[in-house]
Amino acid sequence: MDRWTAAQINDERGRSFLVTGANSGLGFETARELAVHGARVVLASRSEAKGLAAVDRIKAERRGALVEFRLLDLADLDSVRAFAAAITSDAITVDVLVNNAGLMYPPRVLTRQGFESQFATNHLGHFALTGLLFDTIRRGRDARVVTVSSLEHKRGSIHFDDLAGERSYSPRRFYQQSKFANVLFGLELDRRVRAAGIPVRSLLAHPGWAATNLQTSAPTGVMKQLMRIGNRLLAQSAAIGALSQLYAAVDPAAESGCFYGPDGLGELRGHPTEVQPAASARVEETARQLWEVSEELTGVTFRF
Repeated sequence: MDRWTAAQINDERGRSFLVTGANSGLGFETARELAVHGARVVLASRSEAKGLAAVDRIKAERRGALVEFRLLDLADLDSVRAFAAAITSDAITVDVLVNNAGLMYPPRVLTRQGFESQFATNHLGHFALTGLLFDTIRRGRDARVVTVSSLEHKRGSIHFDDLAGERSYSPRRFYQQSKFANVLFGLELDRRVRAAGIPVRSLLAHPGWAATNLQTSAPTGVMKQLMRIGNRLLAQSAAIGALSQLYAAVDPAAESGCFYGPDGLGELRGHPTEVQPAASARVEETARQLWEVSEELTGVTFRF
């Protein structure tokens, strides 16, 4: 693959995208590039003020950009259901869903439904959102679901006997669990749509190390300071980091069931290329078990 840039995005007029966590960082850069190339984009965020400001920034860059903000708190399944119901009732087309929003390294906090906040936000919320919108997505033009994971998934596992961290909690370990869950979900969704003959691509992406507020908004103490230093010394920009998920979302050559990340040393920096998930993330039995648990916890089932 040649070094892919946003300049290679085709004219996206007539296509609709929904990007979670789109008020800043990778999500904003993804939404901005899609809008600049003519797409209709729904920016979903839990902050109305930041979401509306992001819409204004995009419209200032491209006059007439087809962008709108919708309130979504992925940590609250009631919010996810209300959001999906509004998208459906308003007959908004979703050709591509980009499951981008994330939470990283917070102290242990439980959501309204009693789930650990990283697992709830990064995995369960996106699982439920994808399922609730799946009938809409499957009718889309070149329909895709792009789930954004992290290099941290390679150190992750699913603590099926302690999903909420009641017995033992580490901010990093539970972040790794949530990002591992993203990969299991994306690959299992690919298997299921293929088996059902449904023309929806399920793709995965990660940004390497990109400088965003993800690393500093939730961590506390020493970890927060280390993240700040790392962002200054090691990270690439959010605009470059977003290229892998943009490639997965729009490029005709991006294949369902594939994982895209930076082409540089250690996948930390660079332009999109196909990368390999951890071998443990390709274990189908683990993915099936997570799927069943996710259906039980969210009350959402996919109609294949």
